[in-house]
Amino acid sequence: MTPSPKAIVIGATSGIGLEVTRLLTQEGYLVGIAGRRQDKLDSIRQHINGVVATACIDITREDAADKLLDFIHEMKGIDLYFHSSGIGYQNPQLDSAQELSTVSTNALGFTRMIGAAFRYFAKENSGNGHIAAITSIAGTKGLGAAPAYSATKRFQNTYLEALSQLSSIRHYNIDITDIRPGFVATDLLKDDKYPLVMDKTKVAHHIMRALRHRKAIKTIDWRYRLLVFFWRLIPRCIWTRLDIKTKKP
Repeated sequence: MTPSPKAIVIGATSGIGLEVTRLLTQEGYLVGIAGRRQDKLDSIRQHINGVVATACIDITREDAADKLLDFIHEMKGIDLYFHSSGIGYQNPQLDSAQELSTVSTNALGFTRMIGAAFRYFAKENSGNGHIAAITSIAGTKGLGAAPAYSATKRFQNTYLEALSQLSSIRHYNIDITDIRPGFVATDLLKDDKYPLVMDKTKVAHHIMRALRHRKAIKTIDWRYRLLVFFWRLIPRCIWTRLDIKTKKP
């Protein structure tokens, strides 16, 4: 009998991470979930069959990578690492606390956790595994309304691309999936109105299809694929002069 695949979801207590956790368990995965609030993790474990372990991990802390490795060993190995932990602000005033918090989570924390997962698959899982991460279409262009957010998402896109190449260079079988949604109805957007907002459950189903096929890049959905296609055609000299507002008036 084939053993059930195992996954760890970081940022599983709400939003896309929680929806993907539900769908993974429905597809037969044994899932370990991690986040900053142990009470929410415990509640999710009680209510979703297939969630078999929890770990309280703050990716901005220096011990987060060690905690992830301990968690992987507690689960006796994993097949999929799913990263859904991130923050973002519209910050045209360049509030330094918001900018630096975004960098701490989306760049430093992201690198800390993705790197730890890659090293685990490379060294302890015979070079086999799957890493998937929620990034954003915001990484494809610099957005004046959200400088640190769009910059860190560009960093994430490039980092994942580099790891895909590194996996190939070293003849590993570590697949990398870069998931790029547009606006999704989660707690991150609850205080503002945005255009083209997508339902998080539908987004999670798109993500599951990308995971099954081990897609390298998945932009969700077709409207955002068109948007990205066209705005990439805009020269920098024109783009930087556009008054881009993401909020509805």
